[in-house]
Amino acid sequence: MNSGTHIAVDLGAESGRVFLGAIRGGVLCIHEIHRFPNGPLVCGRNLHWDAARLWDEIRKALASIEEPDIAGIGVDAWGVDYALLGHNGELLQNPFCYRDPRNARAMEEVLRLVSRDRIYGETGVQFLPINTLIQLFAAKRETPQQLGSAARLLMIPDLFHYWLSGNARSEYTAASTTQFTNPVTRGWAKSLLAELGLPADLPAEMVEPGWIAGGLSPNLLKSGGNRARVIAPASHDTASAVAAVEANGSTAFVSSGTWSLVGIELDSPVISPEAMRLNFTNEGGVAGTTRLLKNVMGLWMLQACRNRWMADGRRFEYGELAEAARTAPAFERLVDPDHASFLNPPDMPAAIDRFCRVTGQRAPDSPAAYTRAVLESLALKYRVVIGDIETLIGRRIDRIRVMGGGSRNALLNQFTADATGKQVIAGPQEAAVLGNLGVQMISLGELGSLGELRALIEHSFPTEIYEPGDTARWDAQDGRFRQYCAEAGG
Repeated sequence: MNSGTHIAVDLGAESGRVFLGAIRGGVLCIHEIHRFPNGPLVCGRNLHWDAARLWDEIRKALASIEEPDIAGIGVDAWGVDYALLGHNGELLQNPFCYRDPRNARAMEEVLRLVSRDRIYGETGVQFLPINTLIQLFAAKRETPQQLGSAARLLMIPDLFHYWLSGNARSEYTAASTTQFTNPVTRGWAKSLLAELGLPADLPAEMVEPGWIAGGLSPNLLKSGGNRARVIAPASHDTASAVAAVEANGSTAFVSSGTWSLVGIELDSPVISPEAMRLNFTNEGGVAGTTRLLKNVMGLWMLQACRNRWMADGRRFEYGELAEAARTAPAFERLVDPDHASFLNPPDMPAAIDRFCRVTGQRAPDSPAAYTRAVLESLALKYRVVIGDIETLIGRRIDRIRVMGGGSRNALLNQFTADATGKQVIAGPQEAAVLGNLGVQMISLGELGSLGELRALIEHSFPTEIYEPGDTARWDAQDGRFRQYCAEAGG
């Protein structure tokens, strides 16, 4: 079994990557051709993404491809952030970053105007200040002239599909992170936008993953790329990652990176008072599925600590930090990864110190101690969220599939197995890229189904198994961890 060659563009909050992929002899083969840094820009009081630079990096990668016959290209990226186009199709402003401070203020006002019950009943989405609904309301309040001049709203991956093909649509998995889509109809919740005084017709027309936007714009590929199609995969990176693996039945997933998305794939959404109380989200998946999940702050905390230490002239590699944490004393301090103070502090180690003081713990005294605190706290948070999922779906979860960059963190994987008492299957690391490529191949008829794609990936990429051990020590920390989370508040 062979396929055409496809291009997957995978944009993350810390880096972007471009891969080539094809099926050769019944194996899915991938090759990274370009990697580049990403991060928000500080512009006055606000944080923005440099969309023009990302586009330039994508174009640079395409211009380097020697392959004469490309079948397709698709982009996946992080959720919630959006771009506004003017009436001539121009980008009106660099997109805001979800960590922008304006969002926390806007969330309070949104919830004064429309009840939580109303919003959750319509959208089934977790309440977070980063959600597009909150960001768009902040734009209405703080930059109303710009919002008023906008003709179309696109999510981040949609923007690049538009620039690649000339066709502007909203792919559903990315749109489902906005908190203004309906997970039952898989369409826009326009009445909710109208209730908040937001332009209900601003979002672009919705399409499902696998939509073919058209041919690749001329002169982007060195070879011309006359046959290349622009295909919207599961454009939210977590949706692409989950498309790559079986994460249903008794298997949950953790898509581990800057954020940790902890959830399970279901045939239909769970929109109930209990799901709202537990603050779970229903995001779109491929083939009509729903990802019931919760956003956990993830390895952002360790990334931000490392950035602070680098600014102070102390450089540590992630592997070095994990190895040092392995022998550091256990459970000396625990923090709530989802505490608001960790969203975007100027100094992450100092934010961890403050949390420890509030909860009566000693602050960490070394990079190894900070790293151990972050990893242990993440594992305990996963334990809480997995338990809540079991409550919502009414059955036991036996295995956790860890995907993404965090799947390489052997210490966190073992902590997760120990804390939850469940087998952890780690890999593939490049799950989002594989899901991106696979949905393109399904769209062009090179693969027959989602099940066929997942079987191909299992055959092509090895995984590592972590069995739970020493669970009693982790059981003993559960109550303490929950108490700290409650004491510190949100």
